[in-house]
Amino acid sequence: MKLSIVILNWNGSHHLKRFLPALIRYSNYDWAEIIVADNHSEDDSSSCLQNDFPEVKFVQFNQNYGFAEGYNQALKYNSAEYILLLNSDVEVTENWLAPLIKMMDSHPLIGSCQPKILSLNQPDIFEYAGASGGFIDKLGYPFCRGRIIDAREHDLGQYNTPISVFWTSGAAMMIRGKIWHQLGGFDADFWAHMEEIDLCWRMKNQGYKVVVNPESTVFHLGGGTLAYGSPQKIYLNFRNNLFLLYKNLPQGELFKTLLIRMILDGVAALQFLVTGQFKAFAGVLTSHLDFYKSLNKLRTKRAGLLEKTLTIKHSEIYNGSIIFDFFIARKRKFSSLSFPTYNIPGEPSKVK
Repeated sequence: MKLSIVILNWNGSHHLKRFLPALIRYSNYDWAEIIVADNHSEDDSSSCLQNDFPEVKFVQFNQNYGFAEGYNQALKYNSAEYILLLNSDVEVTENWLAPLIKMMDSHPLIGSCQPKILSLNQPDIFEYAGASGGFIDKLGYPFCRGRIIDAREHDLGQYNTPISVFWTSGAAMMIRGKIWHQLGGFDADFWAHMEEIDLCWRMKNQGYKVVVNPESTVFHLGGGTLAYGSPQKIYLNFRNNLFLLYKNLPQGELFKTLLIRMILDGVAALQFLVTGQFKAFAGVLTSHLDFYKSLNKLRTKRAGLLEKTLTIKHSEIYNGSIIFDFFIARKRKFSSLSFPTYNIPGEPSKVK
């Protein structure tokens, strides 16, 4: 099989009923298959799939593995050339696959690519989780071409150029099967959130490119499993960001970056406290405690990665502070950053 489109589902039968028909219609090729892996749902997902969508392959787990390990389990024996991880709440469009497949076929060093991701509820606005390609700054804060912090831009075609990015969104992420297995898939300890950034960082350290191809467009509902701003999501984002930095930062940047992040995370926690967001405040504290508890395991992972890591500097890491630019310099658009973007061969592009 050339392509496996894999959806990880948990209590999402309403999403399956809503979004699977278009996916089946626009992915109906003899070289593509659709697989739904069910993370031990308690709703009618199983009967929905078996009765309403018999053409979709169905795998059912006997426990909830979370997002990261759920995909690891679902893809353990998958031998497709390309794997496309797709959230259950994504609406695909006609001809959405062809540009992605063509890009991967044409550039053997591309390890992963994503489509342009717009908001399903606001179709002219970029979606939070991915937009038109993901980046991070030197302190590890993620942002997107089309979304900085919580400011999302209108899609006016300004980011329609395929470029090299730092990470592709787990909402709609195509990856070479051999690279997925070579890197061991997602880090299961992340559970959910930022596991795709960690995977892309490891991929780039092996010399592969990560790109966005806006010639393909999908629409994402978002917040289907964990609502944006929920205390659990805040906890995972803070904890996993520390995991991400500890595992992947170059040796000379690790201590300094983590020290600055500890200070900034403390400021964020105090802001939650003074504004009465006590659960969010507790989430930040717990995330740091759990990071410290995980240090021995993280040291082992880091040591293993450093043995395989190429000593390269990634041009897709923003050398400034996205926090400073957003809150102090009031820069709310990706195009306002002093940040060159790169087309697929790696030369600077004039179009951001």
